[in-house]
Amino acid sequence: MAKDFWVNLPVKNIEKSRAFFKKLGFTFNEKHGNSANSAALLIGEKNTVVMLFDEPTFKGFTGQEINDTLVSSEVLLSIDAQSKEEVDEMIAKAIQAGGKSNHVPKEMQGWLYGSIFQDLDGHRWNILYMDMSKMS
Repeated sequence: MAKDFWVNLPVKNIEKSRAFFKKLGFTFNEKHGNSANSAALLIGEKNTVVMLFDEPTFKGFTGQEINDTLVSSEVLLSIDAQSKEEVDEMIAKAIQAGGKSNHVPKEMQGWLYGSIFQDLDGHRWNILYMDMSKMS
C-alpha cells in the first residue's frame, strides 16, 4: 500500500518558479529535494510535495516530450482556501508574481467559490473555497 503521494512538474527555470511560489506564500522543503535542477514545493497542512524539476531532468525521467501548456492541459491542481477573500487574494498574488488568469473568481453550485491561475510554466492551479454548510 502506498505511504505517500507527490506530484512532479516540469519547469523552465527552478529559481524563477521558486520565487513565484514564495510570493504566493508557499514554502519549500529546504532539506530534501532541492538542487540546481529541483525544488520541493510544500502544499497544505500535510505538506504534500510538488516536485518542480527543470525540463531536461523531467524529460530524463519520463523519456517523453513535455506537454505544451499554451495549447493543452494535462492536470488541474486544486488547493482549498479558507474563504472567498483568500481565493481572491491568491489569484491577485499569482498575477502580481507573473502568473496569468482570465478566469474571474465566481460562485458555483451554491457552495463552491473559486478561480484558476496559470503559473510561470502554464500549469493550471484551481483555488477553491468550499462552504460545506451550503453543500446539498
